[in-house]
Amino acid sequence: MTSRPIADPSIAARAGIDVGGTFTDFVLVLPDRVLHHKEPSTPGDPTVAVARGLAAIAARAGIAPGEFGAIAHGTTIGLNTIIQRRGARLALAVTEGYRDILEIGRSRMPSSFDLHAAKEEPLVPREAVVELPARLRPDGTAARIPSDAELAAAAAGIDADAVAVVVLHAHTDPGFEAGVAARLAELLPGTEVAASATVWPEVREYERTLVTCMNAYIQPLMHAYFARLEQRLAELGITAPVTITGSNGGALSVRAAGDRPLETVLSGPASGVTAAAALAAEAGIARLVTFDMGGTSSDISVAVAGVPEITTSTTIGGLPLVLPVVAVDAIGAGGGSVVRVDDQGLLKVGPDSAGADPGPAAYGRGGTRPTVTDCYLRTGLLSPTGFLGGRMTLDAAAADRVLTEVGAGLGLDGLATAAAALRIATAGMAVELRKVLVQRGFDPAEFTLVPFGGAGPTHAAALAEEVGITEIVVPPAAATFCAQGAATADLRRDFARSLRRPLDEAGIARLREIVADLEQQARTWLAEQGVATGEPRLTVSADLSYHGQAFELRVPLDVLTVDAVSAALHTEHERLYGFRDPQTPIRVGTARLTVVGPLVTALPRATSGGVAARPETAVPAATRPAFLGGQWVSARILHRAGLRAGDRFDGPAIVEQEDTTVVVPGGWTVTVDEFGNLRVRR
Repeated sequence: MTSRPIADPSIAARAGIDVGGTFTDFVLVLPDRVLHHKEPSTPGDPTVAVARGLAAIAARAGIAPGEFGAIAHGTTIGLNTIIQRRGARLALAVTEGYRDILEIGRSRMPSSFDLHAAKEEPLVPREAVVELPARLRPDGTAARIPSDAELAAAAAGIDADAVAVVVLHAHTDPGFEAGVAARLAELLPGTEVAASATVWPEVREYERTLVTCMNAYIQPLMHAYFARLEQRLAELGITAPVTITGSNGGALSVRAAGDRPLETVLSGPASGVTAAAALAAEAGIARLVTFDMGGTSSDISVAVAGVPEITTSTTIGGLPLVLPVVAVDAIGAGGGSVVRVDDQGLLKVGPDSAGADPGPAAYGRGGTRPTVTDCYLRTGLLSPTGFLGGRMTLDAAAADRVLTEVGAGLGLDGLATAAAALRIATAGMAVELRKVLVQRGFDPAEFTLVPFGGAGPTHAAALAEEVGITEIVVPPAAATFCAQGAATADLRRDFARSLRRPLDEAGIARLREIVADLEQQARTWLAEQGVATGEPRLTVSADLSYHGQAFELRVPLDVLTVDAVSAALHTEHERLYGFRDPQTPIRVGTARLTVVGPLVTALPRATSGGVAARPETAVPAATRPAFLGGQWVSARILHRAGLRAGDRFDGPAIVEQEDTTVVVPGGWTVTVDEFGNLRVRR
């Protein structure tokens, strides 16, 4: 893996890539225009689709591969590796007495109401866990220092590709644990040895152990993928530097991603939310819900005042992840989700997906199971000849046949099965979306829905009607929105260090020391990325709590004094819970710092609802029968490339573009704004 510097990425051709289960999306940002492209994914080797798509979009732009200025790439390979348990052989070296740390976890059942629910299998089998006579006290002083003989005995019991080293209370003195790991690495030549506090120096041994193990678990596979990716790019003649989008909505160099691949596991969904937040700021949207409906699943995220929500309490493959990530919730099926009848004779949608190969039956690639995409086609929402701009013809007869076969046992024909399946998918999504908003104290009617992904704009109005959202904003290239977020992502990384001190003069002094150290780490990291950036932006926050509370609040901090930090906690606590407690002592849990290195300027402003400056002509509107609201209606067909700012029309209508289809039911009105967005209002 190499990192090639670029002089000024803001004025060169910058490509964004998002590898999905069904399609791989591409966005090419040029100084005067933005181009978009979708390429069928190649699950056996995702770099094949990446290479094909880059060659295609370069040809479309009329540039040589060597003219790419930068490549930004999002991938779910690490996520899939953890979910499917196909990672490296791991060993865990942990403080004596903590051999069962992964099995015990937080002593919680997977489901309080399901007595048959099984816990997730640990990434490290118990026989691959060894104990070390190494331990720190809570104040950071050494309680037990292992001898060379003791370390040699521990090393003799290790047979693995990678080893995670976890010392109790290592966050108080990361150097102690790093020293133990270095000595162990000398005894295990050729084996990757990682110290937990070096990976993520935050309190809570179980979560820190998991972070270290997950990072080591996917590292060999990610190294191999990045090597293949750079080889493919070199074969195309692309010499531009490559950045990998991260789970926090930013980007990092290939070298940094190889060292810490866990930071990339949710890169695709995070990139889409980043692009939506930029759209909200440009279009004046105060509160938005993103709706990313791809081929396999549908995800949502909430952003208020243009700021995506960041969380450290997500799960990956059933395992908790404490790294900061854009808060994304899975809420339902995707375009490739399979429609089926379960053992109780009920019609269900998902969670199985037909993927890219064979895909939906309508793809004509041998698929025999009906999917949501087949339902769209059978109900007239999709055109058999307009899919992917006409590059792919859909088989309507095959879609009807498999839907009829599934619905036969329920007394339903193909149309009734398709309509019922779409209602089921919508209802399931609506339940989850309401739950996510209510848990945050939000009213759906106050939010704007921003759909993207190949199926998002097709399903958005049905979901909005079910939930009670009255405005939808569809960006010009919604189906490649995650790739657009990647193409415009700044370098970003989050740093943390737990201190667990009372908020007094001694505690605030320690907080200042840690923040200064984190700032130095951040600036060093930014300089090592090999990519030119603007002036870095640094933001500081801390996890704070009143003494005795079992939870902490993450509070942004501008001034590091006792009074200022206290006031910040009181204000946030009162905002969330309606009261403050100024008489109770405050504790500082973890200091956090985020660094952002600005990479690119804003996208060129679109002059129409289609792709900016694309040489296409408007096609006269036609009509097509569409099954909406339980009946056939005559829907007006419009082409996105022919729409201009200020255009207005009412539903029922269907807006077709190369990468997606926007469905507008009756009772909704569409206006094209100055940025090319479709503002769909009830």
